Amino acid sequence: MIQCLRRHRRPVSGHVLADELGVSLRTIYRDIATLQAQGARIDGEPGVGYLLQPGFLLPPLMFAEEEIEALALGIRWVADRADGALGAAAQNALAKIAAVLPPDLRDRMDASALLVGPGEPIVGDGVDLAVVRRAIRGERKLSIAYRDRDGAASERIVWPFALGFFDRLRVMVAWCELRGAIRHFRADRIVSVTALENRYPRRRQALLKEWREAEGIPAR
Repeated sequence: MIQCLRRHRRPVSGHVLADELGVSLRTIYRDIATLQAQGARIDGEPGVGYLLQPGFLLPPLMFAEEEIEALALGIRWVADRADGALGAAAQNALAKIAAVLPPDLRDRMDASALLVGPGEPIVGDGVDLAVVRRAIRGERKLSIAYRDRDGAASERIVWPFALGFFDRLRVMVAWCELRGAIRHFRADRIVSVTALENRYPRRRQALLKEWREAEGIPAR
C-alpha cells in the first residue's frame, strides 16, 4: 500500500489502489485507516482520493532478506571505495541499519556471503570532496584551480551537479563558466576548491537531465 501511494504524486482514488493491489475497496479503506493510526501522513478520504505526505518510513520488518543484502553490499562498497568522509558515513549507516533489524536478519547481514572484492589502487583526491558534495546539495558555485592532463593550470567558476565514483578515481560533473558548457573534472587534478555563497542560476536536476541526454545515460 505504501509503495503504491509513493508512486502517485497526486491524490489517487481508492478504486485505483484496489485495482493495483488486487483487493476490495473495503480493504483499501481499512488499510488506509490502519496506516494513519500507525503514523503515516495520508491526506484524503473515501470518494476524494489519498496522498501520502513525505517522511513516513516503513518499519525494518518490511525489508526482505535480499533487500538487506543489497543494502549491506552497497554500503560496504562505499565504505571501501569512496573518500574518507563518505566511507565513514557509510559505516555509520550500516551500523544504524543493523541496530534496528530483527535479530535474525541482523545475524544474516553480519554473516552475509556477499563481499566487496579488492579493487585497483584509488588515485588520491586533490581536495576534500565533502566541500563538493555540499555545493551540489545546495546548488552553489565553486571556484576551483584545475590542471588538465597536460599539466596546464586554469582557474574556473563551476556549477557542480554530480559526482561520479569509479574504481580508480572520482569525477565532478559541472557546468563550466569558462567553457560555457558541461565539463568533467577529475578530482585528483583539482588543486584547490572554494565554496561560493551565490547559487547557480539553473536547477541541479535540469543540468543533470541535460547531461544524461547528451551522454546517452538513461535516468534511473
